[in-house]
Amino acid sequence: MTGSFPPAPALIAANRFGLGAGPTDLAKMGRDPRSFLRDQIAKPQATLLNGANLLASDVVWQRQWKDEETRRREREGAALLQANAATPKDFSPIKTVADTKAALPLNSQKAVQDIVLTDEIAERFKCFATTPTPFVERLVAFWMNHFAISIAKGTSVKLLAGALEREAIRPHVLGRFVDMLTAVEQHPAMLIYLDNQQSIGPNSRAGNKGARGLNENLAREIMELHTLGVDGGYTQADVTNFARVISGWTYTDPGNDEIYGGRFTFAPNRHEPGDIVVLGKTYTENGKKQGEQVLADFARHPSTARFIARKLATAFVADTPPKPLLDRLEAVFKQTDGDLAALTRALIEAPEAWNTPPTKIRSPFEFVIAAMRATQMPTNDGFLLGAMASLGQPFWQPPGPNGFPNTVAAWVAPEGMSVRLDFASQCAHRAKTPMNPNELLIAVLGASVSDETKQAVARADSREQGIALVLMSPEFQRR
Repeated sequence: MTGSFPPAPALIAANRFGLGAGPTDLAKMGRDPRSFLRDQIAKPQATLLNGANLLASDVVWQRQWKDEETRRREREGAALLQANAATPKDFSPIKTVADTKAALPLNSQKAVQDIVLTDEIAERFKCFATTPTPFVERLVAFWMNHFAISIAKGTSVKLLAGALEREAIRPHVLGRFVDMLTAVEQHPAMLIYLDNQQSIGPNSRAGNKGARGLNENLAREIMELHTLGVDGGYTQADVTNFARVISGWTYTDPGNDEIYGGRFTFAPNRHEPGDIVVLGKTYTENGKKQGEQVLADFARHPSTARFIARKLATAFVADTPPKPLLDRLEAVFKQTDGDLAALTRALIEAPEAWNTPPTKIRSPFEFVIAAMRATQMPTNDGFLLGAMASLGQPFWQPPGPNGFPNTVAAWVAPEGMSVRLDFASQCAHRAKTPMNPNELLIAVLGASVSDETKQAVARADSREQGIALVLMSPEFQRR
């Protein structure tokens, strides 16, 4: 991936800030790609994702609990039938089994969490393929990776991952950072992923009765990964004290409450009582509001402004962002009290966002989605998910709470390029675009195409090979 090429503004809008160009996207932007981006962030409702099968987190969680209860009873019923079959002399009624169908094997039934996850992912791939606001979708992906969770954690996170994005991320992508921060940290998916439902204040009523103690996972990651950053000026004592502040932040068990089950709740009996000092400030005991006040101060802290500015610029522009860009983003975050729409506007209005060379390499997620959009291949969720996993970025399964990396070095290993070539070949086979490879090259990469790339595509032995060469070209791989 050596060499350089002059990226056209429309290509920057499509690749650096969007999901990649479809065959007609660059032409639609015309001469004012900045306005194409501005128009997207002027529509707050564009961040929302609606679908008939997409349900609230508490609803799907209760459905999961009821499904598990049904399966448990069916297993008990099947065991009773088998026991009665083994002792035919006993003809007493089997009152716990309403229907002999309860004895049928259950492994053919798809679990609720798998159905929910399938529906959530299908809706997103459909959106990625057709959305008129691809910049908004990139912002959603950025913030979802910032507040990373992994469906590999277990059933509950698999069930709630999509709901976390829809309920806590999307409504605030163009809103206030503090609102997104609070919504995420109080969402059951995050509480479970970082174990805060297990956290009990040592001097709380539950702690005094011998219940398990403080869990610092959520407190530490909020400070290190979500707000202040690893060099944000806090100490281990601050982490421990903040963990005390948010002890009692948990959820209502979906099996115990049909109205509030599956929702965030504050458990006073688990909460560490008393005034608590975090970052040199004393927070008086005030129930869950004590924790919300700490989050609000974290959101306004200068370290948070610096951390978010650098992470945003690194993700979208360059691994080593220009200092003027960082300074501008940091200042806007401070001046607007974390207004993310203002921060996003500052990003796309910055000259550095347009004149910085395209040194970033598309992540597996970005590459797979861009290839899908360019070739107009069917949104086969299984194929796309398999490709992302093979390329090292399985969907909603980052290696840890720090999310997937946003640097070039993470995605340029030789073996990764080999897998990209295999994927490009399969995409070319599935392509539905009516364009020939030479036409597709110009349509999705425009004036930025080098003579070397044009010649390579023109000399391809077949249509499929030509399309694969388009997808593997330096101009397509970079953004």
